[in-house]
Amino acid sequence: MERGKMKKGISRSLAVALSAAMAGSLLTACGGGAAATGASSGTAATEAGASESTSAEAAKADSTAADNGDIVTLKWVTVGSGMPENYDAWQKNINEYLAEKIGVNIDMEVVSWGDWTDRRSIITNTNEDYDILFTNSDTYTSDVKLGAFLDLTDLLQKDAPDLYKMIPEDYWKACQVDGKVYAVPTYKDSSSTQYFVWDKTLTDKYSIDATKLTTLDSLTDALTKIKDGEKSTPFELSSSSDMTSIFTPYDALSSGLYPLGVKMDDQSHKVVSVLEQDDIMSELKTLHQWYKDGIINQDAATLAETPAYRSCFVAQGWSGAAKTTWGPQMGVEAQAVQWGNTVMSNDTVRGSLNCISAGCKHPDKALAFLQLINTDSKVRDAFYYGLEGDNFEYTSDGKVKKLNDDWTMAGYTQGTFFNVSQLADADFNQWDEVKQLNADATPSVMLGFTLDTSEFEDELANCIEIYNRYKSELLTGTSDPETEVPALMKELRDAGFDDIMQKTQTQVDAYFAK
Repeated sequence: MERGKMKKGISRSLAVALSAAMAGSLLTACGGGAAATGASSGTAATEAGASESTSAEAAKADSTAADNGDIVTLKWVTVGSGMPENYDAWQKNINEYLAEKIGVNIDMEVVSWGDWTDRRSIITNTNEDYDILFTNSDTYTSDVKLGAFLDLTDLLQKDAPDLYKMIPEDYWKACQVDGKVYAVPTYKDSSSTQYFVWDKTLTDKYSIDATKLTTLDSLTDALTKIKDGEKSTPFELSSSSDMTSIFTPYDALSSGLYPLGVKMDDQSHKVVSVLEQDDIMSELKTLHQWYKDGIINQDAATLAETPAYRSCFVAQGWSGAAKTTWGPQMGVEAQAVQWGNTVMSNDTVRGSLNCISAGCKHPDKALAFLQLINTDSKVRDAFYYGLEGDNFEYTSDGKVKKLNDDWTMAGYTQGTFFNVSQLADADFNQWDEVKQLNADATPSVMLGFTLDTSEFEDELANCIEIYNRYKSELLTGTSDPETEVPALMKELRDAGFDDIMQKTQTQVDAYFAK
C-alpha cells in the first residue's frame, strides 16, 4: 500500500553543486549545532580547520546541554504532500509533549513527492545536517555504503529497548547490511500479500464466486463473462500499473533487476533467470491471451495511468482495504481475494525505513524519539492524523473522528501502524489483520542477505535499462512472451547478465557458508 518507487537520484556532482548553492539557507540539526561531518561547500585549508574546531566545540556544548536536561531539537526529513498548513500550531503542540516525555523537540521537513529523489540525494551526498531521514529499499544500501547512516546495532538495545523488543527479529535482520543494522523499520504491512480486487456488484450480477478464483488463469472465465456482458474491458492495465506482481514468489535481492532472483522458498538459494522459469512464463502467457481476447485494454503498454474504476485488478495490501480504500476509490463495494502466499523479504521490510545520520550528535535522543513514536499512541496519532482539535478529535471511546483531509504527512513513513487509533466510523480495526498477515508471512530464504553490486555496477545498470524497455509490453500482455522473452534475454546476456548471475551466486554461496 505504499507509493511506487522513486525515480533514480541525481548525480553526486549535481548534488554537490546544488548543495553549495543552498548552503546559506539550510537548517541545522540537533539544537542548532554545526555539521559533525564537515561543510558542504569548498573552503581553504585554514578555514576548514577552523570549521572543524567550531563543530567540535558546538558538539561538546550540545552534549553538555543534553546532560544538563535541556531540550534537544531533532531534525527529521521525510516525504509527503508537502508541509501541512497548520504545521506551526501542530509543532508547538507536539513539542510540548515530547519535551515533557523525553526532552526532545522535533523539527520536520516534509518534502513533496516530486522533489523527494533530488532532495534526498543532496542530503546524503553532501553531509547536510539532519538527525533522522526516511528512506526505502531504492537507496538504503547505497547510502549505507556511502557512510550516511549511523550503525545502530549496539545502540538499539541500550537506548531503545522497548522499540527493539516490539519489532520482530526478522525485521531487524532484513535491515542488516554486512551484518549491521542501520535503520529502524516501519512495522506495518511489512510483508507482501497480493489480492484480486473485484467490483462485487458484477460478481453478484454474473454469479461469480470470486473466493474460489485464487490463481491468475482461474480468472479467465469470470473476466470473459464480464467482458461479454458489460461490453467492457474488465482488466485494465497501464505502463505505470502493470503486472509486476507476478514476480512476488521471487526475491530480486534488492538489485532492481526483476529477471534476476532466488525463489522465496528455495532452500538451495539458487540464483535464476526469473523470466525463463516455467511459473513466470505461464503467467505471461495468460496475460498475453487476455490481451488478444480483449480482457486487457489494447493501449495498456502506453496508457500513463489506469482509471479509478476497474472491474477487477491486482493490489498489494490486506483484505480489509477493500472496504477502507479500494472500494471507496472505485466508487463501489469491493471484494478482495488473496492471490498466492504472504511473503516477507528485505525489500518488503525496507519499503519504509528511518535512519539516523552518521553525524547526529544525540543518537540516544533520536532513538528515544523513534521508540516513542512507535510505542506511544498519542504521539503516533499526532503524526498520522495531525493536530487534535483541528484535523481530528477523539471520541468518548478513544477512537478518532477526522475533521478534514488536510493533513499532508505520509503515515506509512513514520512508525508502526499497530498503535494508530482506530477511526470512529470503522466497524473493525484493519491493523489487526495486517499484524496477523505479518505473523503468518513466509520469510524469504534470502532474508538478511544484501547484494554487493560494486563488481558489476555498469552491467547491472545496462541490464536494468534493457529490461525497462521491454517491461511495459511484456507485463501488460501486449507482447507474446514466447518471442519477447528470448529477445529480451539475448540483449541481457549480451550486456553481461550471465556474469551478474554468476557473481551474485558466488556472494550468496559465501554468505550461507558462514
